[in-house]
Amino acid sequence: MQHKGTKILETKRLILRPWKENDAEEAFAHWMNDPEVTKYLAWTPHKDVSITRALLKTWEEEGKSPNCYHWALVLKEGNVLIGDLNILDVDDFMEHGEIGYCMGKAWWGKGLMTEALSEVMRYLFEEVGFYRLNGCHAAENLGSSRVMEKCGLLYEGTRRKLMRLPSTGERVDIVERGILREDYFKNA
Repeated sequence: MQHKGTKILETKRLILRPWKENDAEEAFAHWMNDPEVTKYLAWTPHKDVSITRALLKTWEEEGKSPNCYHWALVLKEGNVLIGDLNILDVDDFMEHGEIGYCMGKAWWGKGLMTEALSEVMRYLFEEVGFYRLNGCHAAENLGSSRVMEKCGLLYEGTRRKLMRLPSTGERVDIVERGILREDYFKNA
């Protein structure tokens, strides 16, 4: 892999760019304080914008590393911050990483996350040289399931009661999906 970091990417409706600490108020207002958005995530809603600001300060610093892939999703129309997309656990030897994302519910169901993830996959497979991307979601999270399916991630199994949701304490099954470089180029 030839790491290139969180390069600014563009789609028809979105700009994907590195995070800035001063994104905190908008991120907090649009999804980071929303229990509906964070229901299936590994963190609970932020109670105060200062928590969001501290997190984004960390993300801004981490984003300077060439092996960090973490984007703020900005809707071109109105220059509105609507979500987050990152690649976790990047492994240079195995040439893979894990997809993570979330978006404010005002923008759910419009194909925006599919659009963003498709562009990130293009960048990672075609420019950086990833071999594999993994994704997982709570079995009940049908929106996330649809995004991964539309982007070509294949079902690889379900791990029963793998995750305990921080929001409710409920244990949920986790669906695992993946896409290989050859799958991507076959469908591109």
